[in-house]
Amino acid sequence: MTTPSRFADRYELREVVGIGGMSEVHLARDLRLDRDVAVKVMRADLATDSSLNARFRREAQKLAGLNHPAIVAVYDTGEAQTAAGRVLYIVMEYVDGLTVRDVLRTRGPMTPRRAVAVAAEVCQALEFSHRRGIVHRDVKPANILIGDDGAVKVVDFGISRVLADGAGSDTQTGAVMGTAHYLSPEQARGGNVDARSDVYSIGCVLHEMVTGEPPFVGDSPVAIAYQHVREDPPAPSSRNAELTPEFDAVVLKAMAKDPADRYQTAAQMRVDLIRLQNGDAPYAATASAAERTSPLPPVPSASPKEPTRDRASTRRTVVTAVAAIAAIAVVVAVALHLTGSGSDGTDVPDVRGRALTEAVAALQDSGLTARVREQAHATVPADRVIDTTPAAKAVVDAGSVVTLDVSTGPVREGPAANLVVVPDVSSLTYAEAVRALMAAGFVRFQQAPLPSTPEMADRVLATNPAADRTVETTAAITVLVGTGPAPAGS
Repeated sequence: MTTPSRFADRYELREVVGIGGMSEVHLARDLRLDRDVAVKVMRADLATDSSLNARFRREAQKLAGLNHPAIVAVYDTGEAQTAAGRVLYIVMEYVDGLTVRDVLRTRGPMTPRRAVAVAAEVCQALEFSHRRGIVHRDVKPANILIGDDGAVKVVDFGISRVLADGAGSDTQTGAVMGTAHYLSPEQARGGNVDARSDVYSIGCVLHEMVTGEPPFVGDSPVAIAYQHVREDPPAPSSRNAELTPEFDAVVLKAMAKDPADRYQTAAQMRVDLIRLQNGDAPYAATASAAERTSPLPPVPSASPKEPTRDRASTRRTVVTAVAAIAAIAVVVAVALHLTGSGSDGTDVPDVRGRALTEAVAALQDSGLTARVREQAHATVPADRVIDTTPAAKAVVDAGSVVTLDVSTGPVREGPAANLVVVPDVSSLTYAEAVRALMAAGFVRFQQAPLPSTPEMADRVLATNPAADRTVETTAAITVLVGTGPAPAGS
């Protein structure tokens, strides 16, 4: 495509730094703000589709609100006139460095420690976007940048999906070829996707970063997609003998066929990656065969701007997920019945005190169906199981319904004006985090150190209570601050 050096009356285009099937990316100079930027210019024929044009603008506007150090910032978007006609363009932060794809092609596989650090940063970026309702859908090495300063940044949130949907059949085939190696099984089947699809893709990328090749290869996108749906992924250690079973466990959990068996959030995967980095056993490696989900609690996705709706909306989301999982359990139970399995009955697992999602998974693994009943409780924390009906250890038929009594927390007397949502202060400094927490109404804070990646040293990793939880303003907020990698041998 031919693009003039002066573009949109504001940008001076310089060399091409990337070319794709539907666009080319230029290093450019923003003449108004006097800074280097990256300008992605789309194929001219894409601008003639009014529906695609509108979707592209909406997507770009959403992405412009993703302000996070591990996400390439979007500055501007629009249409411009060129010799080939009007074209869509998007202006982004320019990162002086290489994509992970380029690193692997020029330098070979990364060390396990470096790969884990990169994946942890990507998980942090994805968790930030997921909480804001944006699923990337095209996580791959070419969309992960590593700056010359070592900073990791993720690019192209949502844009690839918009363009692929609006392109012709040839372009769509090209798009699939570019991403088939990292498609989740539900994407390969053309089904609905959520944050867990991005988790699967990160598992694929992590596998490739340490082995030099993606988990599945084939002669065509269809052949690769079939493997994502039907074949078990190879353990990374089968291709790189330096890798440990603990490393394998993290990758294989992320790449579980069933989304319910994966890390349920990118934040959960990041915790296991940090544990790997610090020499601790990841939760994926210590989970029993009967418990298919991580013991980490789910991170609610309710907006911090709507504190009064946080608990209710979060619970509705959880209950909806429970219903979906329960439906799967019914199918499993019926299959067991038809094959004659489980005729001797099944023990109801003891899930008292466990998180709702963990309890449902445990029942599902036992071939039982979950039903949720909520009630206040003076001592059991919200979203934890109080008891079950039938009781734990009772013997029931396969496929039986087990009612989970789930706590909504203690009954609160008087108005709830002192309840607020914990803001997300991850990646801020401790001082910045305290200011944000004070602005939300909190008055008690304490700092706790935690080993982290080098990039997160002196930055907030998380809080306890966690972000997006509704708590009283008198609650003490523990701010976990990264200290960098743990010393060798510690």
